[in-house]
Amino acid sequence: MVERSKLRVETLAVHAGDPRPRIEGAAVPPIFQSTVYETLGEAENYHTQIYPRLNNLPNHLAVGGKIAALEKAEQALPTSSGMAAISTALLSVLEGGGHLLVADQLYGGTHMLVTSYLDRFGMSYDFINPENPTEWREKIRGDTRAIYVETITNPLCRVIDLSAVVNFAREHNLVSMIDATFTTPILYRPIESGFDIALHSATKYMNGHSDLVAGAIVGSEKRLAPISLLLNELGGTLDPHACFMLHRGLRTLPLRMERHCQNALALAAFLEEHSSVTRVNYPGLKSHPEHERADQLFNGGSHGGFGGMLSFELKGGTSAACQVLENLELPTPGPSLGGVETLVTRPATTSHAGLSPEERARCGISDGLIRVSVGIEAVEDLMTDFGAAIDAAR
Repeated sequence: MVERSKLRVETLAVHAGDPRPRIEGAAVPPIFQSTVYETLGEAENYHTQIYPRLNNLPNHLAVGGKIAALEKAEQALPTSSGMAAISTALLSVLEGGGHLLVADQLYGGTHMLVTSYLDRFGMSYDFINPENPTEWREKIRGDTRAIYVETITNPLCRVIDLSAVVNFAREHNLVSMIDATFTTPILYRPIESGFDIALHSATKYMNGHSDLVAGAIVGSEKRLAPISLLLNELGGTLDPHACFMLHRGLRTLPLRMERHCQNALALAAFLEEHSSVTRVNYPGLKSHPEHERADQLFNGGSHGGFGGMLSFELKGGTSAACQVLENLELPTPGPSLGGVETLVTRPATTSHAGLSPEERARCGISDGLIRVSVGIEAVEDLMTDFGAAIDAAR
């Protein structure tokens, strides 16, 4: 008999979360589109009723179960977007006026949430240098509740000492929170590594086909219980059809991540050798300042790798970057990431447009920085296209 606790990630991606026995024998869980379910007063309380907004339909349970199994966590809550996951988790953890320590290198949407809205809810924050634990201790306060980081930063692809974050949180009784969108549970499992809460924009790699918006909150049942209640009240639940599509996308996540990582490493090495490229940010390159750390964190086992995201700058600056985006034929210019197709963007005008020029400069995000979400195309074709586009921009 198969021991489910010993199943490998490829098997979990296909089978975990599927209802048993199969509903009407269907190998693929059907979509439960109904918004009304027969109720005879058997629910223990409001939150245990079967109702779409309460995140407890069969489609919610199936996709949540699959994500939890891949993460080796007790529970995963699907949400209507990555920002729904992040905002709900932060509002719950900081409820009542808590203080947050947050890494100063963040996805633009998270940065806007922290800087523009936390104070409206009576909450506070301090940015911290992820590479300076001494500063973390200096900024901790009596009301500090949590520390928040990303596995690989967006868009400069920095990799901080994640074990140091876990240890610091435990030492000071803080909730450790991490956005693991770039790595997915295929490369790094935060809960297994000691983090309390993992957050994902499932719009990206988890779904992988650029055709839905979703998120996920992952952790222990005890940790997620208050977050789940708040999610129900705020209404950030994922609809059943999107749950079905995300469930389908997750089935190929290990295969896709393997190709994303292979292609990104090859393309990064190619760009690093190009005479018009001044800098390539990719943890898989030995020139990357945290290469050895990334190798230890993400590159172990049969499905190791350094992710599918990279960014680079050109000698010609912003003008050359704009020309390259116009010249590329295969990649799609667009602000998202994690799809099977290669996507390119200038973060200064998309993901980090909400930051002031001064804030972007402090983070090291130049106007000419190009971010690349490397897809699963033949990498030789991608290298040919990028080479020609860069040469034409000289």
